Amino acid sequence: MSTRVAVISIIIENMDSVERVNQLLHQSSRYILGRMGIPYREKGVSIISVAMDAPQDEISALSGSIGRLPGVSAKTAYSGVITEQ
Repeated sequence: MSTRVAVISIIIENMDSVERVNQLLHQSSRYILGRMGIPYREKGVSIISVAMDAPQDEISALSGSIGRLPGVSAKTAYSGVITEQ
């Protein structure tokens, strides 16, 4: 199994989706290196950046699941760092 280093950028515009985003992140917590959340109250959005080292399919599945939530967008940037386990 190989893992990749990646960052998922998440923007939440529908605050009703915050709890589900946190549940999904918790389910993948073993792969998360760090997380930074910024509540931008003036604009009514939350911005989250999640650094991961995980199998490609885990990263894609998490990003896709988050991005399908109402009022949430997620984009992933992958590094070229791939580690064979």
